[in-house]
Amino acid sequence: MKVKGNVFKYKDNVDTDVIIPARHLTSADPEQLKLHCMEDIDPSFVNKVQTGDIMVAGKNFGCGSSREHAPIAIKASGISLVIASDFARIFYRNAINVGLPIMECPEAAAAIKAGDEVEADFDTGIITDITSGETFTAKPFPEFIKKIIDCGGLVAYTKEKTGGK
Repeated sequence: MKVKGNVFKYKDNVDTDVIIPARHLTSADPEQLKLHCMEDIDPSFVNKVQTGDIMVAGKNFGCGSSREHAPIAIKASGISLVIASDFARIFYRNAINVGLPIMECPEAAAAIKAGDEVEADFDTGIITDITSGETFTAKPFPEFIKKIIDCGGLVAYTKEKTGGK
C-alpha cells in the first residue's frame, strides 16, 4: 500500500498534550478531536490539512501521556502517515492500535520540508520526497501490523479474526 500527500513538519518532542490539548478531552469522538488537533503548536493545521497529507517530525514524537486520543485526532484529521526520527513507545503502540500508519526514519525526518509532496510505500519502506527527488528507507511494516492498519485498528482486526465475537 502507498500513500501520497503534502507535509506538515514539526520538531522534536511533540507531546500528546500538544497533539490534542487536554482541555479538549471531554469527548473521545474522533470528529470532535480532529477539530483541535495540533492547535497549540499549529493553529492553522485544522484548516489546511487535507485527507492523505503526511506529518513529519523529529525525535520522541508522541511523548507524554498514554492517551489514545492523540493518534485518534491525527488519524481523524486526515493524516495518512506520520514519519518521525523515532516515537515515544506508548504513542507508537497506540498509533498501531487505532490504525494510524507511522514510520521511523531519521534521515527522512531531517531532510523532508514542510509543504513537500511525499509518497511512502508500506510494503517496501521506501519514502520518496517527490519535491526534492530524494528517497529514504524506513523499516517496512511486518505483515501482521499491515493487517491491523488495513483493518482500521486492533479492535477491527480482532473482530475480523474472531468472526465478530
